[in-house]
Amino acid sequence: MNVQFKKGVLNLCVLALVERQDMYGYELVQAISNQIEISEGSVYPLLRRLTKEGYFTTYLKESTEGPPRKYYQITELGRQNLKELETDWKNFIKGVNELIDGEERS
Repeated sequence: MNVQFKKGVLNLCVLALVERQDMYGYELVQAISNQIEISEGSVYPLLRRLTKEGYFTTYLKESTEGPPRKYYQITELGRQNLKELETDWKNFIKGVNELIDGEERS
């Protein structure tokens, strides 16, 4: 898949996954990697930015497999942003599909 496509939807994917349940970084990487080929290095800067912008809060939780893990939890601001991104995404793919399929807008 084209790198620019992936960069454009990574925010949406991360927000959507964390809205379903609190997750830690590597867990997010694995969940996204099951569907889209990404590098681990692309997710962590995004998590820091989304946290800094107020879309996530973080907390530490003990792990049976090493040091405590930093979990990300979506905020109300993050939920609002997710809804906007979902609307934008649906409109975008609808428009692209119409162009690809040769349909005219009404």
